[in-house]
Amino acid sequence: MKKTLYIFSNGQLRRKDNTIFFMNEEGEQKYIPVEDTAELMVFGEVDINKRFLEFCSQQEIIVHYFNNYGYYSGTFYPREHYNSGYMILRQAEAYLNMESRVSLAQKFVTGAAQNIRQVLKYYQNRDKEVGRQLQEIEELSTKIKETCDISVLMGIEGNIREYYYKAFDVIHGQSEFVFEGRSKRPPQNAMNTLISFGNSIVYSTVLSEIYKTHLDPRIGYLHATNFRRFSLNLDIAEIFKPILVDRVIFTLIGKKMISKRDFKKDSGGLMLKENGRRVFVEELENRLKTTITHRGIGNPVSYRRLMRLELYKLEKHLMGESVYEPFVTQW
Repeated sequence: MKKTLYIFSNGQLRRKDNTIFFMNEEGEQKYIPVEDTAELMVFGEVDINKRFLEFCSQQEIIVHYFNNYGYYSGTFYPREHYNSGYMILRQAEAYLNMESRVSLAQKFVTGAAQNIRQVLKYYQNRDKEVGRQLQEIEELSTKIKETCDISVLMGIEGNIREYYYKAFDVIHGQSEFVFEGRSKRPPQNAMNTLISFGNSIVYSTVLSEIYKTHLDPRIGYLHATNFRRFSLNLDIAEIFKPILVDRVIFTLIGKKMISKRDFKKDSGGLMLKENGRRVFVEELENRLKTTITHRGIGNPVSYRRLMRLELYKLEKHLMGESVYEPFVTQW
């Protein structure tokens, strides 16, 4: 299976012969085997040129860029090889039909809420006192199917996450990672920095998986299709963030793999230092490679593969072959 390559150093990316060449500011050189590379996640200040981008397009390698805080900045999305006019029409048709759009948006919020519930149940079974948050989330979840307004639906999803985040301190029990409310751009404390960093990577990972299907990432259902470049990846990521990003955060904190020393203040916010980012992405990659037995197909599949299967289910839904149901973990 092709790999994801993370670049944290500053330097230059070039095409050299028929492979990718990276040289950092200290002059250290590295050749990146193009046949093993699926995507590049670029966190450093990296210079590229047209010849390099043309090569990435030929090799179907996606390049994601992140800013100084580790927030997603943009993507070089190569010429699409699998996009189909038929699927774009089916996607647009489902978006323009409000009943169809709301139905899909409800499924994404339901999937996210059920996986949040599973995460909390997992820790409740390990004697963490998250019963009150679980009850609030279950009550809010009953409103999802009754809601036909997308903005109200997003409000319910936001309220569910608000109660969910209140359980974080109980789960990890570390005073230096107290939640203190959600803050973004820039995040104001360590927990928010970890959440934002992890979410950015999952958004990009789902986008890379969409590239390998017939779907168009510009047409989402919960997140509006507007002047924003991509939105479908945000919809699908909602389902996976609790079981990928949040579980990784609890592992990093619980095993003391990340501490306060891995953060620094910058421009009125808090950001992860390079070593902290390396530790985070290594643990997240391990999580993406972890396999579980898929009840539908009876074989072990990785979490990264589950993302692709989710997209295939959506394709079948849009083609009228089967009704889309979101993935819910069964731990």
